[in-house]
Amino acid sequence: MSPLAQRQVLVSGAASGIGAAIARQLAAAGAEVMGTDLRATPPAQLTADLRSQAEVDALFAAVHPRLPALDTLVLCAGTGVHERLDAGDPARWAQVLEVNVLGALRLIRAFVPQLLQRPASDVLIIGSVAARQAYPYGGVYGASKAALEAIAETLRLEVLPACRVSVIAPGVTDTPFFERAGGGQSVAGIGCGALQADEVAALALTVLAQPAGVAVSHLTVRPRAQTF
Repeated sequence: MSPLAQRQVLVSGAASGIGAAIARQLAAAGAEVMGTDLRATPPAQLTADLRSQAEVDALFAAVHPRLPALDTLVLCAGTGVHERLDAGDPARWAQVLEVNVLGALRLIRAFVPQLLQRPASDVLIIGSVAARQAYPYGGVYGASKAALEAIAETLRLEVLPACRVSVIAPGVTDTPFFERAGGGQSVAGIGCGALQADEVAALALTVLAQPAGVAVSHLTVRPRAQTF
């Protein structure tokens, strides 16, 4: 039996990209998975705008009776913006920070107390290499991911040993992210190849399937030719 077969998992950002791949692979491994996103596109079954505390509270009310033994929280929801700091749109910056940082915090606040009632639990956060490597036009997105790493490490210290907290920081990955971030950025234009969402998801399952006494706190994965 898969070590993940008894898991009850909530995945945010599950309508596309890495979040969708993780949700599908966890379900294939036998876990009971619920996904959430702005739209209910399978494998996301529930909708929630993480910029709204009321919607996160409603999400908890919907998930709790369906996953009463929730023991795994996977935070994939994220958005980006690709523009200069001296010419960008502050409203778009606020949206990035609201989703990537405050949205993650709202989910942690809502669901981690439930996780801590289990004998062992996991929080897995999808970060980015942008957290540790600045690049032109990526300042706001990189700042949001750097904040997530600080949040993850703080949470790890606050909840150990009951709950493991892990960050996977992918490099360039072929998902709808670049199209949505705007600014003319594309996977092909970066020129170093790209990971596939399923490849990142497979590593996520490897992290979650580690023996109870083993914690993978941070994992960086990037295309072989990526320099940053």
